[in-house]
Amino acid sequence: MNVALIAHDNKKKLMENLCIAYRHILSKHTLYATGTTGQLVEEAVSLPVHKYLAGHLGGEQQMGSQIAHNDIDLVIFLRDPLSPKHSEADMNGVMRLCDAHNIPLASNLATAEALLLALDRGDLDWRKVVR
Repeated sequence: MNVALIAHDNKKKLMENLCIAYRHILSKHTLYATGTTGQLVEEAVSLPVHKYLAGHLGGEQQMGSQIAHNDIDLVIFLRDPLSPKHSEADMNGVMRLCDAHNIPLASNLATAEALLLALDRGDLDWRKVVR
C-alpha cells in the first residue's frame, strides 16, 4: 500500500515519533511525503521515503495529483489547526481529493494510529481492489 505523510511544522516531531512507534507497520508499505517531512521521517526510521517538493513549493500539489490518480491508499496529515499556513488552500485541496476518491485520511494522532493498526490488520485491503 502507498502511504502519504504530511506534517505542519509544529507537528513534524509528532510525525517522527508516530513513524518510530509504527515502523514495523510502515516498513511493509511504500511511503510518500512532502520534502521536509519525508527527510525527517527517513532519518528517524531508516526507511526509504519518496519525497515530493517541500509543501510550500508545490509538494501538496504533487501529492494531490497522485491522490487524484488513485495512487495513494492512505494519507496521514498531521496538521496544526491553530497556525494557519500559506499553503492551507493546497492542503484543503488534498483533503477534498481524499474525500472525493475515498482515500482514508487521518488529520490527528488518534486517527493516524487507528488507521495504521487497521492497515496492519488488512482492513484497508479493499484499496487494492479499487486501484
